[in-house]
Amino acid sequence: MQKLAHFKNKNIAVLGAGLTGLSCVRFLQKNNLPCAVNDSREEPTNLIAFKENFPKVNLFVGSWNTQLISSADILIVSPGVDLNEVQKAHNIKSTCEVIGDVELYCQLSNTPIIAVTGSNGKSTVVSLLHYLGKQLGYKTQLGGNIGIPVLDTINETFDYLILELSSFQLETLNSMQALAATILNISDDHLDRHKTIENYSQIKQKIYAQAAVAVINRDDSATYYAKSSTNSQQISFGSDQPEHGQEHSHFGVIAFKEQLFLTYGDEKLIALSELPLAGMHNALNYLAALALGSQAGWSLTAMVQNLAGFKGLPHRCQRVESSDGVQWINDSKATNVGATLAAIKGLSDVTKVNQQFILIAGGEGKGADFKPLKTVITQHVNLLYTIGKDGHKIAELTKNSATHCIQVSSLEEAVSLASIVVKSGDTVLLSPACASLDMFKSFAERGQVFIQAVNSVQGGKL
Repeated sequence: MQKLAHFKNKNIAVLGAGLTGLSCVRFLQKNNLPCAVNDSREEPTNLIAFKENFPKVNLFVGSWNTQLISSADILIVSPGVDLNEVQKAHNIKSTCEVIGDVELYCQLSNTPIIAVTGSNGKSTVVSLLHYLGKQLGYKTQLGGNIGIPVLDTINETFDYLILELSSFQLETLNSMQALAATILNISDDHLDRHKTIENYSQIKQKIYAQAAVAVINRDDSATYYAKSSTNSQQISFGSDQPEHGQEHSHFGVIAFKEQLFLTYGDEKLIALSELPLAGMHNALNYLAALALGSQAGWSLTAMVQNLAGFKGLPHRCQRVESSDGVQWINDSKATNVGATLAAIKGLSDVTKVNQQFILIAGGEGKGADFKPLKTVITQHVNLLYTIGKDGHKIAELTKNSATHCIQVSSLEEAVSLASIVVKSGDTVLLSPACASLDMFKSFAERGQVFIQAVNSVQGGKL
C-alpha cells in the first residue's frame, strides 16, 4: 500500500497484546513493517497465541516500557489501554503519531462507512444495519467494537463497513469520513477511565466531525452536535413526532388508533406491535438504523419491509422461553445505568397496573452514579433483588419507598426467590446496570446463568 510509505523506517510500538493488538501486529508483518509490543499485564490473555504467531516480535509485559514508548514514532494503541495513564507516566514525543486500529484502517481504506456510538444500543443498531444491508443485497461488514478487528478485513471489498465505536476507539480516531454517524444516547459509563461525564461526552462528539451527516437523538440533548462542529447536515430521530416544517428529514413515533407507529415525517412506516423488539428504547434503535441507512442511500421502503426479520441480540432484552406466563427478560448486556434505565422505562410501558415488575441488578459498578435509577425503580419496580460487589449501592435507592428490596448472594438465588412470588403476566428483568467481572467471566456468561436458572425453576414447577 502506497499510503503506508510514511510508516517505513519508523519506530512502531503496539500497546496492548489482546485481540486488537494481535490484529495490528499481523497487519504490520504482512506489510513488512517491524514493531515491538508492550502490555502492562504480566500475563495477557493471548500471550501463548502471540508467542506462537510472532516469535520474532519483541514483547514487553508487566508494566509500560518507558524506553519503548518514549522512542516511538508511531504508537498504535488498543482500546483497552488507558492512554491517559500511559501519557502521565511516560514521555511520549510531541512528534509521535498516536493512533488506533480503526484510525489506521480509515487512513488506508476508501470503503464507505456508517458509524454508531453511544452509551447503549450500539450493538443492536449496528447488527440491525448489518442485517438490513444483507437483506437489501449489499455486502456489509461489522467492525470496531464488534465483529472481527478491522485490519483483518482491510484487503477485502465491501459495499459498506458498519462501525460500532466505543469512547476508547474515538479517543484515537481522527480520519474517518463516514457517510452518516450517530450518538445514540449519553449516560454515565466508563467514568473510571474518563473521570467526568463532560469529558466522556466530548470524546463521543468527535464522531460528528468525521461524518457527512450527523444523526441526533431528539430525546437526548447530549447527543446534539456541539456548536464547534463543522457539520452542515443534520437529521434526527425521537419518540415524538417531528415539529411542523421538519417532517421530511426526521424520524419519529406517532399514536394512531391506539397503536404506536414508527414514522418518517408524517408518513407512518410500521406499527411497533409488528416488531419483535419491545419497548420505546428499541423503537429508538429501529429509528436510528432507518435514519442511518437512508443517509447511505438505502431504500427506506425495503428497510421497513425487513425490520421484523431481525430478532435482536443475545442478552439484550431477550425473552427467555417459559411455561408460567411470566415475562423473564435477559438484559445481561446492560452493563451501565443508562441501559438499565432504558430497559425499565421501555418494558414498564407494557406492564399493566395489576402486574408485578421485578428487577435483578448489581455487579461491578465501574464508579457509576446509580442515583438516576432511583426514580424509575421507585415508580415502576415492585420488588428488587441485588447481587454482586455494588449491589448494596443499588439497594440503597429503595430506602423510604414502596419498592421491597432483598440483597442475595447469587443470581440463581434471585431467580429462585422471584419464581416463588411471580404469577402469570408479571415481568422479571435481569438488567444489572453493572459489569459482570466481579462474579462472571462476561455479561454473556451472566446471561446464560440467568437462562439456566429460569429453566431450572420452570423444571421444578412441571
